[in-house]
Amino acid sequence: MRRSSAAFLIKEGFRNIVVNKLMSISSISVLFSCLIMIGSAFLLLVNVSSIVEGIENQNVIAVFYPDGVEGSPGDDLHKRILALDNVKSAEFVPNEEAYKESLAGAGPEIAELLGSDASIFPDSYKVTITDMQRYSETVRELKALPGVESVRASEVLAQKLYNIRHTVTLISIGIIVLLFIVSLFIISNTIKITMFSRRLEIGIMRNVGATPWFIRLPFMLEGMILGIISGMLATFAVWGIYELAIRALADLLTDIGERSSLPFSHYAAGIFVGFVALGIVTGSFGSFLAIAKYLKEKEFAVHECE
Repeated sequence: MRRSSAAFLIKEGFRNIVVNKLMSISSISVLFSCLIMIGSAFLLLVNVSSIVEGIENQNVIAVFYPDGVEGSPGDDLHKRILALDNVKSAEFVPNEEAYKESLAGAGPEIAELLGSDASIFPDSYKVTITDMQRYSETVRELKALPGVESVRASEVLAQKLYNIRHTVTLISIGIIVLLFIVSLFIISNTIKITMFSRRLEIGIMRNVGATPWFIRLPFMLEGMILGIISGMLATFAVWGIYELAIRALADLLTDIGERSSLPFSHYAAGIFVGFVALGIVTGSFGSFLAIAKYLKEKEFAVHECE
């Protein structure tokens, strides 16, 4: 494509936006709203996943030695535990440490009952796993290991945490896909209205030898520009919403023992690039679909130019 042709197409893309100000503003507003909801769904997904992961890391499996058997870090049991493919880590807990932890959270009566003999607690390992979906399977594998007296695990809690993560993931992905389709629909209809108002001009271009792609590109550029503007505005809007939400939920996050969520700056670059890219794809593809359908249906009959 010659430089003059490229300049003409870019100029036409911007001119379409200026000429059709109301429709352009409407498209930006709708796409802006969709991107805000997509960004909110994404941030909800990553933050809920982070919170659930933090709780999962605290939901360790306790593996106990038999009474009277002393363990040590790096012993045979430690190696057998780490050999399981779903085990992330195994931390050795001597009976003295378990005794101190029990005293720290016990009342006077329990402390008196425990006495001063730490040997009543067996040595153990705190085991964390990689895939919570295989929690029950991993517990069974740990129980079957030689040298293991018993295993203490919260399988019900693990299943609930997995269900929460899985449900939030499906809902968030569903929202993102649905809003992407809505954005395509809105952009496509906006371009259709623009094309209808300029059908005579399009017919003349076709009759003087303009190729279908030469006709499509200004509309696609218009959609891309609308998408870029919407993406930039949506990034700042999501930033504000995220900061307000984090402040409002700070006490709740503290209550459930979760560290503060990551600042928006941690996601800013990815969200900005994602929004702009999504805006470009949505705008250009929506415009392409609209003009392609228009060209196919109308076929630019000569009588439309009259």
